[in-house]
Amino acid sequence: MISAHALELAQTLVRMNTVSHNSNLELIHFIRDHLAKLGVKSRLTFNDDKTKANLFATLGEGKPAGVILSGHTDTVPWDGQDWTMDPLSALVKDGNLYGRGSADMKAFIGIAVSHAEQFLNSDAPFAVHLAFSYEEEIGCFGVKELIADLRDANIKPLACIVGEPTSMIPAIAHKGVYRYKCCVRGKEAHSSLTPHSVNAIEMAARVVGRVRDMAEDFEKNEPRFEGFDVPFSTSSVGQFHGGIADNVVPRDAEFRYEFRDLPTANAAQMQSEVVAYAKSLEPAMKKVAPAAGFEFETICEIPSFLGSKDDPVTRLAQELSGEKGTTLVAFGTEAGLFKNAGISTVVCGPGSIQQAHQPDEYVSLEQLGRCEAFMQGLARTRTLG
Repeated sequence: MISAHALELAQTLVRMNTVSHNSNLELIHFIRDHLAKLGVKSRLTFNDDKTKANLFATLGEGKPAGVILSGHTDTVPWDGQDWTMDPLSALVKDGNLYGRGSADMKAFIGIAVSHAEQFLNSDAPFAVHLAFSYEEEIGCFGVKELIADLRDANIKPLACIVGEPTSMIPAIAHKGVYRYKCCVRGKEAHSSLTPHSVNAIEMAARVVGRVRDMAEDFEKNEPRFEGFDVPFSTSSVGQFHGGIADNVVPRDAEFRYEFRDLPTANAAQMQSEVVAYAKSLEPAMKKVAPAAGFEFETICEIPSFLGSKDDPVTRLAQELSGEKGTTLVAFGTEAGLFKNAGISTVVCGPGSIQQAHQPDEYVSLEQLGRCEAFMQGLARTRTLG
């Protein structure tokens, strides 16, 4: 079972409202101050308006580059969900810790911070780094600034463990998440005069159809990556808006779509195909209205992640978790960004993604106890392989 100290810290973090559209500074300052009492300095990197921050701290300054324990501090909202308790209650009941972010992923952060003193006093020949980010849930924006800061400061960690909920089974791959917005400008007209107009909805629909065609091609022809629930890349349209009245040819339309690409696929190429098709429609549109056309905006780009069961950090996670195997996960994480920065990475944390983002989100105390044993084992580790 989890210790009282670790559980208390996890509960404290769950009680803080760090939904992505809110500031996370209450949580970041709490951890900063907690570490400062142990003599540990924290590096903070901020968003543009200084309302959110990442935190990076090294436990074991002066030791060779070590292991990052990575987590995101923001959560998804709970508006409209049917909770049976206060989402910020951090209630412990029936062997579970409840609350928004309990599984995804404040409990992991709390347990990591609760072991700061143990990491400081460890005889391990490497440092332990804490890396806590903002805005993971809406696009992994914060961690990009954190990684850039490490590069600028010439801090080169050897490995990274991302504590997303994997039921403490080391995960060595996930798909990427790439989201885009397409805005279509046409030319309005009375619906009795359609030849004098450019129907933005109809032009948008053609591109939506191409996104759907791509999805069907992935399912039919893409080489399978066994281990994923859906072993091929996917594309889908999530939102569509346009038009003002039945008898007005719409001037404007907008839709949003995403690709979830296998680690062996190329999301940039997928997006290029969509843009190229849209541009092929523009000459006919511009004959009627020179200002007509398509504009694309990137919403988020979260790269896929592909580690290996043979990576030393994977073997370390297996040893610390007591798991002999590995898994793949369907959801996106910051792991691909760390891996692309040259840091060997694995995803391993307490709880299940099936409870994350749900009403009455929870993580079991049994899982938290396993995570605490993981941290204690890390403090006793003598080699990274």
